[in-house]
Amino acid sequence: MQQFITSVSRVAFYTLGCKLNFSETSTISRQFSDQHYSCVDFKEKADIYVINTCSVTESADKEFRRVVRSALKNNPKAFIIATGCYAQLKPEEIALTEGVDLVLGAAEKFKITDYLSDLSKKTVGEVHSCEIKAVDFYVGSYSIGDRTRSFLKVQDGCDYKCSYCTIPLARGVSRSSTLEKVLENAREIARTGVKEIVLTGINVGDYGKGEFGNKKHEHTFLELIKALDVIEEIERFRISSIEPNLLSDQIIEFVTSSKRFVPHFHIPLQSGSNDILRKMRRRYMRELYAEKVNKIKAFMPQACIGVDVIVGFPGESDEHFMETFHFLSELEISYLHVFTYSDRADTEAIRMEGEVLKAIRYKRNKALRGLSVRKRRQFYENQIGSMRKVLFEQENKGGFLYGYTENYIKVKAPWEGIKSNSVQEVRLKKLSSDGVMLADIMEITKKSFERSIGKLTL
Repeated sequence: MQQFITSVSRVAFYTLGCKLNFSETSTISRQFSDQHYSCVDFKEKADIYVINTCSVTESADKEFRRVVRSALKNNPKAFIIATGCYAQLKPEEIALTEGVDLVLGAAEKFKITDYLSDLSKKTVGEVHSCEIKAVDFYVGSYSIGDRTRSFLKVQDGCDYKCSYCTIPLARGVSRSSTLEKVLENAREIARTGVKEIVLTGINVGDYGKGEFGNKKHEHTFLELIKALDVIEEIERFRISSIEPNLLSDQIIEFVTSSKRFVPHFHIPLQSGSNDILRKMRRRYMRELYAEKVNKIKAFMPQACIGVDVIVGFPGESDEHFMETFHFLSELEISYLHVFTYSDRADTEAIRMEGEVLKAIRYKRNKALRGLSVRKRRQFYENQIGSMRKVLFEQENKGGFLYGYTENYIKVKAPWEGIKSNSVQEVRLKKLSSDGVMLADIMEITKKSFERSIGKLTL
């Protein structure tokens, strides 16, 4: 028996993976709202559950199946939709997942409501997915509504051919939003009251390629951030992640003197061994990476620098791993995102010799996560006593507000009636036992708040 959609159908969303996925999920949710669906929290009972998938690692695939089970627990009769990278790469596999009713690929996900004339549960999920070569168009997106910061997509796809990565197969060629559209979206976000925008993409440093459907760069990433920097309604812009070979000296120098771009860089390394970098088909050597880190710190000593690194890549010996460990130990970085290598179908790496035992991969992961804890603590301690501006995101949680400084230090401060989504000047005081920096909101802020309360009580 067919179950047809109604104007009161309830829909919930779950996002796996990167910030880019969050921006796209938010855009898709607004499409549902525009067509009079009721958008609810994923933990609530809904008629439709939309899961935006990731397939960077094997654990992301497993997490998808867990999320499906969670949705069906909320409503066993719910219509389950899978979209995103995993859905594009393995549509038939994902369609066989128990409970999945509809699978939409990269070209179809932004037309999701066109596929919902019938919400009947399926024995096997219905698949709509084109060849990735056909995905050469650009769809802009940004997130609003559930955070005090917004993720603004400026670029999609990737022309790099890293030997371990499936992203080009899931996202297609590198292509960009037009400069005018990025600025328009940023101003739309500003009108919602959001104070921080994070620029996202698969390879943001390649911004401008494919801007008008051709392969040349109409604009550069440097031109983009210069244009965004004059939007007064936004307090902060943050760059989500940028490849070291695309992080030019000019970009670093511009951020140094920028009005709104914060001193926070996330730069993928993947390995500190040049031998492994070559096998990964990365476009730089460790010497270039060190040069970029040193350049940032010379211009912005207070800057926060995050690093992506992969352990257990095929052929990574103990000596290769120790090269990475010592290289990162000596660099003035602030934290690490550590990934354990997992085989991805249709990649060059899966055919390489020298498989690293999983137990060794996990041991190396643990060692680098320990290094990350030490690096973050050292970075935080070096900031004690300094004055910073914090965008507070959580209001009165256990008597504290929580937020982040410009240079990405997580801070908590005693609640003084200050609202979330406000930027306050603080003095960084000390590290608390939960690893968060304890700060004092400055007297000038307190007095301003007290004056505003006084006016209200007159």
